[in-house]
Amino acid sequence: MWASGDYPSMVEAFLLPLGPHLAEAAGAGPGRRVLDVAAGTGNASIPAALRGADVVASDLTPELLEAGRARAQAAGVELDWVPADAENLPFADASFDVVMSAIGAMFTPHHERTAAEMARVCRPGGTVALLSWTPEGTIGALFRAIGPFAPAPPPGARPAPLWGSEDHVRELFGDTVTWSPMTRHTLDITAFPEREAIATHFIERYGPTIAARRNAAANGREADFDAALAGVFHDADLGGGGDSRYAFEYLLGVGTRS
Repeated sequence: MWASGDYPSMVEAFLLPLGPHLAEAAGAGPGRRVLDVAAGTGNASIPAALRGADVVASDLTPELLEAGRARAQAAGVELDWVPADAENLPFADASFDVVMSAIGAMFTPHHERTAAEMARVCRPGGTVALLSWTPEGTIGALFRAIGPFAPAPPPGARPAPLWGSEDHVRELFGDTVTWSPMTRHTLDITAFPEREAIATHFIERYGPTIAARRNAAANGREADFDAALAGVFHDADLGGGGDSRYAFEYLLGVGTRS
């Protein structure tokens, strides 16, 4: 799913501020070995490396890792790129000082497995840091809107935006992580002057939207899907009749491995 469309271009278009925010909050820097889980194109990995950390970027989608390597080369930094399933990480226990994920781990089907793996590979006293879209924000609304059109999820899968709920994160990690107060922030988006442009952007480039729309088309519901998606961005538009403007809400959580 994540290899469909053009997710790397979405990162470049409006997602770039998220990576540096997480890398800084996680305390990535010299002398710290960092694992970025479900790293995609390295939106958080590359800023962590630029801050002097020893970084491993892991992701299940080889195409995203290839795009990340090109971005890292352009930025003039070196880091390791490792194909890996977030639910079964190929790393030893307690092998990282920082384990983080920026809108990545949240999209794994089985939340408990991913949380357990992130805690397992983080050393005691190390840092676990997460940045996830909230259920109440625009991306949460998008997933509610496209859910009825999407293919059936794997057995046991849970909705991705739950990772943006403080209670859910605390439940997932239990007593393995002691969290500092979690905070909500917004990513301000002004890259799409017309409301239709952002809907088209998601239809053409965002894997989950592409998969749901393809399934809708196979069932003769493509027009219904397009109307539902347009409704999400209509309701979220803060432009007040002028240029479209959006504020995508996300939860930032930073904790200490017990």
